[in-house]
Amino acid sequence: MEYGTGLHVTETNIPGLLVLHLPVHGDNRGWFKENWQREKMMALGLPDFRPVQNNVSYNRHAGTTRGIHAEPWDKLVSVAHGRIFGAWVDLRAGESFGTTFTLQLDPSTAVFVPYGVGNSFQTLEDHTAYSYLVNDHWSQEHQQHYTFLNLADESAAIAWPISLDNAELSEKDKLHPRLADVSPMKPLRTLVIGANGQVGKALRRRFVDRADVNFHSREHLDLEDHDAVLAYDWSAYSTIINAAAYTAVDAAESQEGRRRAWSVNAAAPGVLARVAVEHQLTLIHLSSDYVFDGDTPVHDESEPFSPLGVYGQSKAAGDLAVQSLPRHYILRTSWVVGDGTNFVKTMMRLAENGVSPSVVEDQFGRLAFADDIARAIDHLLATRAAFGTYNVSCDGKSASWAELAGAVYSLCGKDPTMVTGVSTAEYSKNTSAAPRPRHGTLNIAKIVATGFVPSNMHQALVDYVTRIRSQEASKDTH
Repeated sequence: MEYGTGLHVTETNIPGLLVLHLPVHGDNRGWFKENWQREKMMALGLPDFRPVQNNVSYNRHAGTTRGIHAEPWDKLVSVAHGRIFGAWVDLRAGESFGTTFTLQLDPSTAVFVPYGVGNSFQTLEDHTAYSYLVNDHWSQEHQQHYTFLNLADESAAIAWPISLDNAELSEKDKLHPRLADVSPMKPLRTLVIGANGQVGKALRRRFVDRADVNFHSREHLDLEDHDAVLAYDWSAYSTIINAAAYTAVDAAESQEGRRRAWSVNAAAPGVLARVAVEHQLTLIHLSSDYVFDGDTPVHDESEPFSPLGVYGQSKAAGDLAVQSLPRHYILRTSWVVGDGTNFVKTMMRLAENGVSPSVVEDQFGRLAFADDIARAIDHLLATRAAFGTYNVSCDGKSASWAELAGAVYSLCGKDPTMVTGVSTAEYSKNTSAAPRPRHGTLNIAKIVATGFVPSNMHQALVDYVTRIRSQEASKDTH
C-alpha cells in the first residue's frame, strides 16, 4: 500500500468509469484516509452523484467472487481491509458495450462505477472488506432493472487471479448469461412535460428517433396536481424538460388567470425542483424575458429580476425555485415562434386577409424559434455544459414588433406599409393589456461560448414563413 500520495483521478477505457487514488496516512497505530470527500473529488472530475446509502461487504476467504452485476445507480467502491481484484464490463447500450477494465484495489484505491456498468470483485486476501456508496436506496423493485453477465464470459475474457474453478461463487452468479445473450442496460430516460406546446412539439421533432425520451402532455401528467407529480415513478429518469407554461400574458392579470399563472409557472416548477432533488435528476426549465422590466436595452443572465406583470412575476418565481437545484438549466427565451398560436402566424393570417393592422413599434427584441430552443436544450445536455441559466434567442439585429410585422407582410407578398406602427400606450388605451417590457433583447454570448450556433433571426423568419405558406398551400391542393 502507498502512503501519503496525492489525491488524483484517472480515466479508464470505459466512459465514466473513474479510478481514484486516495492518500492514505499511516503510522505505528494504523492508517487513515478520506474515503469520500465531495468537494475535492468533484474538483478532480468525479460527478456529483450524491450518495444516499453506504453498504459494506465482508468476505471471509480469498477467492470470494461476486458479479458481474450492472445496477441502476452510480456507486463508489473502496477497500476497507485487504485487497480485491475488480473487473468492470460496460453493459450499457452503445459503442462501448462489452468493453472491459480490470484493476487491483487496496485501501489507497477507489473506483467510481456509473449506472449500467457491470462490476465484479474477487478478494485476494482472507478477511477482506470493501464498501460502496450508492446514490439510490436499494429496494426489491430495483432488481428488475439489473443486467447481468457471466463471470466466465469468453468475450470479456477476464483474467481472474484465482481461477473461477477454485473461487467462491453463488449459484445465481454461475447462471448469468454470456455477452451475446445480454440485453444492454437501458439508459436513464428524459421526460418532456408540456409536449403539446410550441417548444414541446419542437422537442418531439428533435428527439423523434430517441427511444429514451418520453413526452407527456397535461392529460398524462398535470403539473397542477402536485400529489400526482410527487407520486410519479421517476426511477427510470435522469432528466426532466419542463416545457409547460401558462403564457396568456393579458389573461394573467385577471383573478382566474392570476391563479393559473402562479400555479403553472411558479408552484409547479417548485414541485419539480423537489422531485429533482429527491431523485437526483437534472431539471431543464424555460424562462422568459418578461422577468425583466425592459428598461435595460440588452439583458444578460446576471440581471436581477424586475417583472412588470403577473405573468413575468410568476415566471420569475419559477426561476427562483429551479435555481436552487444543483443540476439545472434555465433557458431564458423571448418572443417564441413555433407550431401553434404566435405573433408571426397571426401577421400571416392578417396579411392573407388584406387587413392593415396597428402594431406596437416601441417594444424591441429578437424572436426565438421553438426548433432553435429544442436544439439548444439538446446541445446543453449533449455537451454537458456547466449548469445554470442561459439566454436563448436568434442572433442578429433586434427589431420592433411593427418591423417584424412588416417583414412578414413582405414575405407574404403584401405591401409592408399596410402595417401601421403605434406606441404601446396608444395600443393599450382602453384595454386590459398587461404591462410588457420595452426591451426584450437577450445577450446570448454565454450559450454561444459553449459552441451553440444560433440562427440569424431574419433568415429564420424567411424560412419559417416559407415553410408555413408551403404547408398551407399543400392543404389547399388536397
